[in-house]
Amino acid sequence: MPVNSPLRVGLIGYGLAGSVFHAPLIAATEGLLLDTVVTSNPERQAQAKAEHPQVRTVASAEELWSRADQLDLVVIASPNRTHVPLATDALRAGLPVVVDKPVAGTAAQAAALADLAEERGLLLSVFQNRRWDGDFRTVRHLIDTGELGEVRRFESRFERWRPRPKGGWRESGDPAEFGGLLYDLGSHLVDQALTLFGPVRTVFAESDVRRPEAEADDDTFIALEHVNGVRSHLWASAVVPQLGPRFRVSGSVAGYVKYGLDPQEAALREGLRPGSGWGTEPQEAWGRLGAGESPLTGGGAAVPTLPGDYPAYYAAIAAALRDGTAPPVTAREAVAALTVLEAARASAAERRTVELAGR
Repeated sequence: MPVNSPLRVGLIGYGLAGSVFHAPLIAATEGLLLDTVVTSNPERQAQAKAEHPQVRTVASAEELWSRADQLDLVVIASPNRTHVPLATDALRAGLPVVVDKPVAGTAAQAAALADLAEERGLLLSVFQNRRWDGDFRTVRHLIDTGELGEVRRFESRFERWRPRPKGGWRESGDPAEFGGLLYDLGSHLVDQALTLFGPVRTVFAESDVRRPEAEADDDTFIALEHVNGVRSHLWASAVVPQLGPRFRVSGSVAGYVKYGLDPQEAALREGLRPGSGWGTEPQEAWGRLGAGESPLTGGGAAVPTLPGDYPAYYAAIAAALRDGTAPPVTAREAVAALTVLEAARASAAERRTVELAGR
């Protein structure tokens, strides 16, 4: 392949993840070309063609493997239960892989995929786009610059008021789907905590099914004690009538409190695409930094939220494929996050604290 030719991408799945997140970001990334979309649904095939006129559509992954020599990357955005078998097939076909989170149902499955990728010398990365949320980037900046002092407690929430289940595999109680909020939003929450504060010593969790019609956990809390002494408290819930702060970070010098969600997902859902002003928040949405004051009454200083940057993920993937640099999210990082999620599931089921030190 000529050096200046775009890297050709096959995308498996064109539901919410494929059509709203992956396809638009791939299409917006210099050096990547959305070549093929795999979906057996005729309506989704038509949608993909309408939204990306140059793309070809096929009905099965087998059709993708048959032309593996014409592709440079496979992105897996299909239901959770298919992630491991499809990623395995792609790696065995000699293709680098991006998998939507969670990459697998267990840490052992994720580790086996990582081993296979390393044996084949192929990229394997997990799409943890919320590392590029503007509010998370701002928290990371405040920690890195020392404006909070020594961080002691990190609170992070993905809360919703959804009193009726929407249905679908994400809310299925079938263990094969590994649905529910612990593995859905919890994957983001745990990944962010590990990114900021590193390995975990202990895990305690509460996980409940609150809605009468629900099959999988819809109200989950995870408490982590990191090896460095920081405590992370993480909430994922669909049954919160009054939403708490997205982030509350307490340090020895100051604290930071931020309400509201990063705007990138809403923009993508509305059909907007990365460009000028992408990922920026209005001033009224900024978080506040201070000590001894309440942000709810205007206390503390407003901190401009850094722009969200989901496009950075695929830009880094393109660089990794071209230049051999490390991927933006590694398979081993996904193994670490799944180890914590498994411990949280065991903690909630057995009503105990799970020790991870030394694992």
